[in-house]
Formats: sequence, structure tokens, C-alpha cells
Amino acid sequence: MQHPVEQPFVYEMADMKALDCFPENILIEILSYLNVRELVRNGRVCKRWKRLVKDQRLWRVVDLSTWKGVTSRVLWVLLRQYLGRGLRYLRLRGLLLSARGGAFLSEPWLQTLASKCPRLFRLSLLHTDLRGLPSCSLLPPTLQILELHGCEVPPGFFTQDPPVTSELDHPVVAASKGQNKPPVSSSFSGITIETLILDNVPSFTNQHLQSLNLWGRLSRLELRDMIRVTASGLRSCAPPGVQALSHLKHLEMDTGSRKQMAALGLGEGWVGLESLGLGGREVSPGLLCLSRLPDLRWLRLRSCRLTEMMVLRSCRMLKELRRLEFWQVEFVIESRQGETEGGGEREESEREREESSENDPVPNLRRSLATLLPKCSVLFTQCTVTENMD
Repeated sequence: MQHPVEQPFVYEMADMKALDCFPENILIEILSYLNVRELVRNGRVCKRWKRLVKDQRLWRVVDLSTWKGVTSRVLWVLLRQYLGRGLRYLRLRGLLLSARGGAFLSEPWLQTLASKCPRLFRLSLLHTDLRGLPSCSLLPPTLQILELHGCEVPPGFFTQDPPVTSELDHPVVAASKGQNKPPVSSSFSGITIETLILDNVPSFTNQHLQSLNLWGRLSRLELRDMIRVTASGLRSCAPPGVQALSHLKHLEMDTGSRKQMAALGLGEGWVGLESLGLGGREVSPGLLCLSRLPDLRWLRLRSCRLTEMMVLRSCRMLKELRRLEFWQVEFVIESRQGETEGGGEREESEREREESSENDPVPNLRRSLATLLPKCSVLFTQCTVTENMD
């Protein structure tokens, strides 16, 4: 006689046998819905599942930011047993805000990552202390996108010169010992990063920004809540200066509630800048400089308060603009006196309210922009309208 307590175990074993009937492609598709921690646990079920879990199709995008117990030891285990040629995107959370602290990313681990994962093109780091790494040249050379969120970086982190590992690696010391060792050129250091996203990196300064001029492939830069980047620092990076970011095509700046006004650095002009995103307190100073950006083709304004007149005055000189986006923008319109007295103005205002919708909250602004910039498309996303009764 079977006891009732054995029924769940019997059903579980039956389910396991049923899964064994599925082909491997189906099982891999099912396993793809699990996170990294669950994958590792399922790899202990049997030899077949252990082999399936190591399939590189399951390790193309690895997100470890939600795994609170990740340490340097766990990273080594994952790198040696699971991560391989299939890895494309890696997201890590460091120990900067953890009570445990300690080193997280080491130079040997990064070197092993570069050798085992030659197709890794995107790396996202959250709350990671990078002050133990002398230079970003230690990162995998295949990276094209680098994201730093709430991280700490050393003063020379963004320089292209690789670190000196021994005395003989230094050209001066090598020459004194009779060895002809040519100096390492920064233009051949192998940094191929095209997109750099910096979000709340307190130690990032104007000097870090200026050191990016040696990144020959950097075409997209996003600066969010960067409290130590000023208008003068941004102005020094505008072409055709010595420290110019001449390859930059896309720039985004968002300081949230902080009043940095670093976007005023665009007032000197920026040749070759094709797309610009402004958010928070950077919108108003940035609008004042739009007339100095003749090559601008894409503009996004977000999380701010604007009036129709501000937009029209700022965009009237952007003849090459092809797309204008408003994200979470509060449009302030003046309340018309005729609305309280009745008459034609009140009827016109009511007609505008009827025409407005979520995708077109300010019809009058859209019509004015269509006349001013006939080749430009306008997009509104989560925008609101407020009447100024003063």
C-alpha cells in the first residue's frame, strides 16, 4: 500500500521522466527562462541536464545584478564552468554598497574573461569599485558598449596607456639596461568602445572627460547625474580643440534635479554632432545653444517644463533636424483672457482641447513645427499640459 506522503515524489519523478522525452532544443528553450542561479541549480539534477545547462545558447546574456550573493569566488566558478564563446552581454553588481566590501573584479579575472569570451561586446557594471584597476585597457578588448552605474573610478582609468607590469616594460628602464623596447603608443592600445554610458559616477571629472579624446571609435556618450562635469570641461572637448571628441556623433546629458548647467558648454558649437538628448536641468541651458549645432538631426527633450515659445525659438535654426522627441515633458500654456469673457478665443481653446490627445497633447505646437521644420517628425511620449493662470 502506498502512503499519501509519497504521492508528490511519485508525481515529481513522473514529470522528470516526461521532460526527458523532449528534444534538447525544446529543453534549452525552457531553461532560457531561468536566471543564472536557477540554471546552476538545475545543472545538478543529472548528467544530461548538466550538459544542457552548459550550452552556450543559455549564456549569451548574463545578468548577475539581482544575485546578491555574488562574490569574486562565484565569478571565478561561473567563468571556469559556464561562461564561454557564446557570451555577448554581461551585467554585474559590485560590492561598493555591500557591508562585505572587498575586491570584486581583478586583473586575472578580466584577462581570463577576455580569452574565454571573445564575443563579449557589452559590459554593464553597477555599484562596482574600479579603483583597484589602473586603466580601462584591462577590460576585454572586444567591448563595444560600456555602462557604469554608481561606480567609482581611479583618476587615470579612461586613459589608453596600458599599465606597466614590470620594470622592463617601461621604455626608459629598458633603454638603460640595453634593451630596445619601443614605447607603447596610446593610439594602438586596442580600446574599441563605441558607446560609453555613465550614470551617477561621482569620481568622474573634467579630466576623465578630456581623456576620452584618444578613444578613436567613441561615437556615443551618455552622461547622467555627473556632478563634477562642468560647462568648461564640456567646452574643452568640442572640436576642433586639442582634446576634442572628434568622433562623437551622439551626446546625452541628464542631471535630474541638480542644477549643473553643463550643457552651456555646447555654446561654442560642436561640429559633427548629429544627435542630442537633454533631460532635467540640462534642457534650458541646452536649448540656448542649439543654434550652434548646425549638423544636428535628432533631438530629444525629457523630464522638464517647456513652453511653446521656448521650443520654437530654439529649433528655428535647426534646418537639418529630422526628428524631435518629447519624453515626459510638461508643457505650460498661457491661459487666455477671452476664455472667461466668452467669444471666439474661448471656442478656439475648446477646439484645441478636443484635438489634443495622448500622442498629440499640444496640436498648436505640432502645426507650428511642421511649418518651421517641414522635414522634421515630432513625437510626444507621456507628455502633459498645464495652464498658467497668472
